[in-house]
Amino acid sequence: MLIDFFFTLKDAKIPVSIKEFLILLEAMQKSVINPSLDEFYFLSRTTLVKDEAHYDKFDKAFGLYFRGIDAIFEKHPEIPLEWLQKRMERELTPEQKAAIEKFGYDKLMDRLKELLKEQKERHEGGSKWIGTGGTSPFGNGGQNPEGIRIGGEGGNRTAVKVWEARSYRDYDDERELGTRNIKVALRRLRKFAREGAEEELALDDTIRATANNAGYLDIKMQPERKNNIKVLMLLDVGGTMDDHIARTEELFSAAKTEFKNMEFFYFHNCVYDYLWKNNRRRHAERFPTWDILRKYPPDTKLIFVGDATMSPYEILQPGGSVEYNNEEAGAEWLQRFTGTFPKFIWLNPEPEGLWQYRQSISVIRQLMNNRMFPVTIEGLERGMRMLSK
Repeated sequence: MLIDFFFTLKDAKIPVSIKEFLILLEAMQKSVINPSLDEFYFLSRTTLVKDEAHYDKFDKAFGLYFRGIDAIFEKHPEIPLEWLQKRMERELTPEQKAAIEKFGYDKLMDRLKELLKEQKERHEGGSKWIGTGGTSPFGNGGQNPEGIRIGGEGGNRTAVKVWEARSYRDYDDERELGTRNIKVALRRLRKFAREGAEEELALDDTIRATANNAGYLDIKMQPERKNNIKVLMLLDVGGTMDDHIARTEELFSAAKTEFKNMEFFYFHNCVYDYLWKNNRRRHAERFPTWDILRKYPPDTKLIFVGDATMSPYEILQPGGSVEYNNEEAGAEWLQRFTGTFPKFIWLNPEPEGLWQYRQSISVIRQLMNNRMFPVTIEGLERGMRMLSK
C-alpha cells in the first residue's frame, strides 16, 4: 500500500527519493511508532520531506491518499457531546441584528477584562458571557456586529480581535499556472537594460566586425538584457485571505517568474511595525517595518496584495490589530509606505462588485489614492499601467 503512497507524493511534485522511502519502510519494520495514523503522518513527513516548504503539498497528498483510512486504527476516546456540539448558526432577522448593542473598541476591551474576572464556567447560546453560538460580543460561532473571537472558527468576519493560535501557510511560488495570461499582464511592467558581465552573443556587432576583418570570424559579446524593474510585494495572509489562496498563489508564482528583482514580505490584514517572510517562523523571525522602508530605493514598485477585509479598527485604531496591541494605527504605516515609494498599487482578490459593501475596503482605497485593482487580467493590466507611469 505504501508504494502507491510514494507515487502519490511524486504526483504532488514533492521531491521524494527511493532512499528516503526505504528509510520509511525500515522504520515501519522496526515498529518505531504505534499503529496510529497520526504517528505515521509525522514519521512519513520526517523521513520523506526534506524541505518544510513542501509541507503544504505533503498534507494535501497525505489527506488525499489516506482519506478514510483512519477507521482501521484504534478509535479515540469518546468526548462528551455537549463540549463538541455547537448550536446551529442563528438566522437573525434584521430587527434582531439591529437590537444587538454595538460596542466601541475601548469599551469592548474593558468589558472583556471584566468578564474574564467574573466568568467561572462554560456558556453557550447567551448574550452576555464568553461562549459559543450566541449574540455576546465575546466567544465564537455566534453573531454580533463587533466582537472578539476567542477560539473556534469565525463565520461572519466581524471580529475586531482574534485570540487563538493562528497558523498561516506560505504562498507556493512554484504553483503551476493554468494560464499564461497573468504573466502576459505583468510583462507590461518592464524596463530592459544591458547589465553585468558579457554573457550573450552580439550578433549584429559580430557580423559587422567579421566583415571589417576580411571575413575572418570576430565574435563580439554583450551583457544580457535584463528587466531592471525592482518590485516590493507585500502579501496579506491568513484569515479571510484563505478564500483566495489559489488565485494569490498564481499571482505570486507569476510575479516571481517575471520580476527577477523582487522582494516579498507577509502581513496580516494591515501592515504594522513588523513584517515576516516565513509564516511558520513569523513570531521568531520578524523584520522591522522601518528597516524595510529604509532598505529599498524610492524607484521600487510597491505592490500590496490583500482583500482589505477587516474591522476598520485594524486600520484606524492604535491597538486595533486582531493579534496584538500595535502602538500605531495601520493607516500610519500605509501612509509611510506610499510616501516612501511613489509607484504603488493594491491588488484585491475580492470581486470588485463587493468592494462597495466593505467599509474597510473603502478606507484602504482612500489611503491608496484609489489605486486598488482587482486580481483579474484586466485589473492587472490597469495596475501595471499605473506602475509604469
